[in-house]
Amino acid sequence: MPEETALFENEFKEITGILKKLLETSNSKAVLLIDKAGQLISSVGDIRDIDTLSFSTLSAADFAATSQLAELIGEKEFSSLFHQGERESLYISMVANRVILAILFDQRTTLGLVRVRTKHASNELEAIFNRIFKKLEVPSKEEKGPFDEDFTKEAEEEIDKLFG
Repeated sequence: MPEETALFENEFKEITGILKKLLETSNSKAVLLIDKAGQLISSVGDIRDIDTLSFSTLSAADFAATSQLAELIGEKEFSSLFHQGERESLYISMVANRVILAILFDQRTTLGLVRVRTKHASNELEAIFNRIFKKLEVPSKEEKGPFDEDFTKEAEEEIDKLFG
Protein backbone atom coordinates (compact mmCIF):
# COMPACT_ATOMS: atom_id res chain seq x y z
CA MET A 1 0.00 0.00 0.00
CA PRO A 2 1.42 3.39 -0.94
CA GLU A 3 2.34 5.64 1.96
CA GLU A 4 -0.19 8.28 0.87
CA THR A 5 -3.07 5.80 1.03
CA ALA A 6 -2.02 4.62 4.48
CA LEU A 7 -2.04 8.24 5.60
CA PHE A 8 -5.84 8.43 5.18
CA GLU A 9 -6.83 4.81 5.80
CA ASN A 10 -7.30 5.43 9.53
CA GLU A 11 -9.59 8.40 8.85
CA PHE A 12 -11.70 6.32 6.46
CA LYS A 13 -12.04 3.59 9.10
CA GLU A 14 -13.04 6.20 11.69
CA ILE A 15 -15.63 7.67 9.33
CA THR A 16 -17.12 4.25 8.65
CA GLY A 17 -17.23 3.53 12.38
CA ILE A 18 -19.10 6.77 13.03
CA LEU A 19 -21.61 5.98 10.28
CA LYS A 20 -22.21 2.49 11.71
CA LYS A 21 -22.68 3.91 15.21
CA LEU A 22 -25.15 6.50 13.87
CA LEU A 23 -27.08 3.76 12.06
CA GLU A 24 -27.36 1.69 15.23
CA THR A 25 -28.01 4.42 17.80
CA SER A 26 -30.62 6.18 15.67
CA ASN A 27 -32.29 2.88 14.66
CA SER A 28 -32.18 4.03 11.05
CA LYS A 29 -32.37 2.00 7.86
CA ALA A 30 -29.31 3.46 6.08
CA VAL A 31 -26.73 6.24 6.39
CA LEU A 32 -24.93 7.69 3.39
CA LEU A 33 -22.05 10.17 3.27
CA ILE A 34 -21.99 12.20 0.07
CA ASP A 35 -19.70 14.96 -1.16
CA LYS A 36 -21.16 18.28 -2.30
CA ALA A 37 -20.69 17.28 -5.94
CA GLY A 38 -23.03 14.32 -5.42
CA GLN A 39 -20.47 11.51 -5.21
CA LEU A 40 -21.10 8.76 -2.66
CA ILE A 41 -18.20 8.58 -0.19
CA SER A 42 -19.46 5.80 2.05
CA SER A 43 -22.64 4.10 3.18
CA VAL A 44 -23.84 1.68 5.84
CA GLY A 45 -27.12 -0.12 6.35
CA ASP A 46 -29.68 -1.50 3.94
CA ILE A 47 -29.17 0.19 0.57
CA ARG A 48 -30.16 -2.79 -1.61
CA ASP A 49 -33.20 -1.04 -3.07
CA ILE A 50 -31.53 2.34 -3.52
CA ASP A 51 -29.91 3.59 -6.70
CA THR A 52 -27.04 5.18 -4.76
CA LEU A 53 -25.71 7.08 -7.78
CA SER A 54 -29.04 8.86 -8.34
CA PHE A 55 -29.66 9.20 -4.60
CA SER A 56 -26.29 10.89 -4.06
CA THR A 57 -26.66 13.23 -7.01
CA LEU A 58 -30.19 14.23 -6.06
CA SER A 59 -29.27 14.73 -2.39
CA ALA A 60 -26.52 17.16 -3.38
CA ALA A 61 -28.87 18.93 -5.81
CA ASP A 62 -31.56 19.09 -3.12
CA PHE A 63 -29.13 20.77 -0.76
CA ALA A 64 -27.98 23.21 -3.45
CA ALA A 65 -31.56 24.15 -4.34
CA THR A 66 -32.49 24.59 -0.70
CA SER A 67 -29.51 26.88 -0.19
CA GLN A 68 -30.94 29.12 -2.91
CA LEU A 69 -34.35 29.07 -1.18
CA ALA A 70 -32.68 30.07 2.09
CA GLU A 71 -31.09 33.07 0.41
CA LEU A 72 -34.43 34.11 -1.06
CA ILE A 73 -35.94 34.41 2.41
CA GLY A 74 -32.90 36.09 3.92
CA GLU A 75 -31.24 33.09 5.55
CA LYS A 76 -27.57 32.35 5.06
CA GLU A 77 -28.31 28.64 4.68
CA PHE A 78 -30.31 25.73 6.00
CA SER A 79 -28.06 23.20 7.73
CA SER A 80 -30.50 20.31 7.44
CA LEU A 81 -33.45 19.06 5.41
CA PHE A 82 -36.24 16.67 6.31
CA HIS A 83 -38.51 14.78 3.92
CA GLN A 84 -41.33 12.68 5.33
CA GLY A 85 -42.97 9.94 3.32
CA GLU A 86 -45.71 7.47 4.06
CA ARG A 87 -43.27 4.69 5.04
CA GLU A 88 -39.80 6.17 4.75
CA SER A 89 -38.33 9.49 5.81
CA LEU A 90 -35.07 11.22 4.99
CA TYR A 91 -32.99 13.55 7.12
CA ILE A 92 -30.10 15.30 5.37
CA SER A 93 -27.48 17.38 7.12
CA MET A 94 -24.42 19.31 5.95
CA VAL A 95 -21.19 18.42 7.79
CA ALA A 96 -18.35 20.94 8.01
CA ASN A 97 -19.72 22.64 4.88
CA ARG A 98 -17.94 19.84 2.98
CA VAL A 99 -20.05 16.67 2.96
CA ILE A 100 -23.70 15.66 3.19
CA LEU A 101 -24.92 13.12 5.70
CA ALA A 102 -28.18 11.43 4.62
CA ILE A 103 -30.13 9.25 7.03
CA LEU A 104 -32.96 7.09 5.72
CA PHE A 105 -35.36 5.90 8.43
CA ASP A 106 -38.84 4.50 8.96
CA GLN A 107 -41.41 4.26 11.75
CA ARG A 108 -39.02 2.27 13.99
CA THR A 109 -37.48 5.58 15.10
CA THR A 110 -38.33 9.26 15.46
CA LEU A 111 -37.09 12.41 13.78
CA GLY A 112 -36.00 13.73 17.18
CA LEU A 113 -33.74 10.75 17.85
CA VAL A 114 -32.29 10.90 14.32
CA ARG A 115 -31.57 14.63 14.70
CA VAL A 116 -29.85 14.24 18.08
CA ARG A 117 -27.72 11.30 16.94
CA THR A 118 -26.88 13.04 13.66
CA LYS A 119 -25.70 16.16 15.50
CA HIS A 120 -23.28 14.09 17.56
CA ALA A 121 -22.03 12.15 14.51
CA SER A 122 -21.64 15.41 12.55
CA ASN A 123 -19.35 16.84 15.23
CA GLU A 124 -17.18 13.72 15.13
CA LEU A 125 -17.08 13.71 11.33
CA GLU A 126 -16.22 17.41 11.22
CA ALA A 127 -13.18 16.81 13.42
CA ILE A 128 -11.99 14.02 11.11
CA PHE A 129 -12.48 16.07 7.95
CA ASN A 130 -10.65 18.99 9.53
CA ARG A 131 -7.73 16.63 10.29
CA ILE A 132 -7.73 15.35 6.71
CA PHE A 133 -7.70 18.84 5.23
CA LYS A 134 -5.04 19.97 7.66
CA LYS A 135 -2.83 17.11 6.43
CA LEU A 136 -3.40 18.32 2.88
CA GLU A 137 -2.48 21.95 3.56
CA VAL A 138 0.46 23.15 1.53
CA PRO A 139 2.88 25.12 3.71
CA SER A 140 3.84 28.59 2.53
CA LYS A 141 7.33 29.18 1.16
CA GLU A 142 8.42 30.57 4.51
CA GLU A 143 7.27 27.41 6.32
CA LYS A 144 9.00 24.12 5.91
CA GLY A 145 6.37 21.43 6.35
CA PRO A 146 6.70 17.64 6.23
CA PHE A 147 4.86 17.48 2.88
CA ASP A 148 5.97 19.10 -0.35
CA GLU A 149 3.58 20.16 -3.11
CA ASP A 150 4.02 16.94 -5.12
CA PHE A 151 3.23 14.82 -2.08
CA THR A 152 0.11 16.87 -1.33
CA LYS A 153 -1.12 16.49 -4.92
CA GLU A 154 -0.54 12.73 -4.81
CA ALA A 155 -2.27 12.50 -1.43
CA GLU A 156 -5.32 14.34 -2.78
CA GLU A 157 -5.46 11.90 -5.72
CA GLU A 158 -5.25 8.94 -3.34
CA ILE A 159 -8.09 10.37 -1.25
CA ASP A 160 -10.18 10.66 -4.40
CA LYS A 161 -9.44 7.00 -5.18
CA LEU A 162 -10.23 5.91 -1.61
CA PHE A 163 -13.51 7.81 -1.38
CA GLY A 164 -14.43 7.64 -5.06
